[in-house]
Amino acid sequence: MAETVKTTLELPADLVQEMKLKAVQEHRRIKDVAAEALRKGLVPAQRSEPDRIRHRVKLPLIRGGHPAAPGEELTPERIAQILEDEDVERFLRASGVSP
Repeated sequence: MAETVKTTLELPADLVQEMKLKAVQEHRRIKDVAAEALRKGLVPAQRSEPDRIRHRVKLPLIRGGHPAAPGEELTPERIAQILEDEDVERFLRASGVSP
């Protein structure tokens, strides 16, 4: 067992109350709950890697009533074309030219 040192801390009353409650709920001593909380707080934050997935989110799958008509599938190329067409239309409207 590690050597222990007795110390006095001035903590907010609500925090001490939470630690006491947690200690009772977990059948532990308050000093053990406090030591665990301090250890967790002193661990240096890990840098997140850009390619590392932190939280995986499951998006709902919505099934359509019927398949897309030929040539109307939303492929990446088709979406890029739709967005480009919208940009052209916006530009023409802004410059006063009718499409």
